[in-house]
Amino acid sequence: MLNRRNLLIGSAALVGQAAGAHAASGDFAAFLASINAEAQRQGIRPAILRQALGGLRPNQGVIDLDHRQPEFTLTWARYRASRLSDQRIAAGQAAYRRNQALLHRVAAIYGVEAGVILGIWGLESNYGGYTGGFNVIEALATLAWEGRRARFFRGELLAALHILDHGDISFPRMLGSYAGAMGQPQFMPSAWQRYAVDFDATGRRDIWDDTGDVLASIANYLAQSGWRPDQGWGQAVRLPAGFDAALAGRGRPLPLAQWRRLGVLRDDGAALADAPLTAAVILPDGSTGEAFLVYPNFAAIRRYNPSDFYALAVGLLGDRIIA
Repeated sequence: MLNRRNLLIGSAALVGQAAGAHAASGDFAAFLASINAEAQRQGIRPAILRQALGGLRPNQGVIDLDHRQPEFTLTWARYRASRLSDQRIAAGQAAYRRNQALLHRVAAIYGVEAGVILGIWGLESNYGGYTGGFNVIEALATLAWEGRRARFFRGELLAALHILDHGDISFPRMLGSYAGAMGQPQFMPSAWQRYAVDFDATGRRDIWDDTGDVLASIANYLAQSGWRPDQGWGQAVRLPAGFDAALAGRGRPLPLAQWRRLGVLRDDGAALADAPLTAAVILPDGSTGEAFLVYPNFAAIRRYNPSDFYALAVGLLGDRIIA
């Protein structure tokens, strides 16, 4: 799934290119007419299109957010502190208590442990506390018309219109991020089509308000991304003195037994488990910072968001909640 956090422009030059694309993209009304025609060819009902596209205007706030440049790059230490706050952990523990039976049902069906589901839920929307206040159709139409990534956002806009046509959510309640990420799991519309689940058999896949659908959809996403049951995501470790940093990196996995022979220990100083797993050493802040061994399931979390920082935070948050 395309990472919602990588939708910002990478340089000032690209901002200039975006402005040119915007100018060349033509009148917004003409753009909406082309979407209307394409959507009708795809079988979306005219009544849905009138409701969703009628009177729509570009949202300048969406464009401004899409063009905003990051002022600095977070270190892992700063990222970890912001994502793994005591408040987020406590809120996750409360969410776990409220939904423990549901999470166990979901885990049994999809083979995905409760901790990693809670970690994603917590990072994406603070356990449903904030899902974004932008109308998804307006945001996607603005970005598709603006031109910088027109093809991608046009496809997402049409996918969102199909969701409305199916009746899973009403137009006023279809809210999300400025880039069109929706509901408590923050799925893009195309990801909703592939991974969202009607866990409660209501006839709707409601990732906005139905907790069962939310948690099962996250689990389904991970399961379809290659999550292996009961193997976990990884763990914090201690590296031996003089550890060769050239051995670190997701592309350099070794069997756990070989890491043991090299002197890698659990973070509490105990020996690594005797398990038939491969793992890679991750040094998110370089050789002087924390070290982690990550298992194949780490890649499944990165399918949700291709960031080592994100995947580590998901795993650590889930572990803290379940502990």
